[in-house]
Amino acid sequence: MTQATEHLEAARYLEQAVELAVRNVAEGGGPFGALVVTADGRVHEGVNRVTRDNDPTAHAEVVAIRAAATATANFDLHGAVLYASCEPCPLCLASALWARIDRVHFAADRHGAAAAGFDDALFYDYFSGTRPELMPVTRDDIPTSAAPFKAWDAFEGKTEY
Repeated sequence: MTQATEHLEAARYLEQAVELAVRNVAEGGGPFGALVVTADGRVHEGVNRVTRDNDPTAHAEVVAIRAAATATANFDLHGAVLYASCEPCPLCLASALWARIDRVHFAADRHGAAAAGFDDALFYDYFSGTRPELMPVTRDDIPTSAAPFKAWDAFEGKTEY
């Protein structure tokens, strides 16, 4: 695929993601939409369902990733591309990484989202290590800390990921 063809394809899918986001607002959801296009060319949609489902993880990108994984019956989405109406937040980027998505394209950026009241700058600060007080995370070693991993190592029916 040439770079020009890839750009046209990305623009087409990004327009669809933006349309999903606008429609979701009209239906009472957040202003975010996303598509996962799997290696076989199928398109899986997601819209922000945080307030609708009372699920803080139901970001459009995560919903689209869940839809793609369910439809393909595979948690490994290698070969897929994520198209988002807005720059993915750290949660969504981590989800795309865990799903083994190959590439991400987005339309609006985090600054546009912040101007609309969706400011995740603190999360970026947290992950960069400059704001650890936002949510202290502490390791508390207990005698059985390693038990789940020992069980995993011993389990012959495990599915690697």
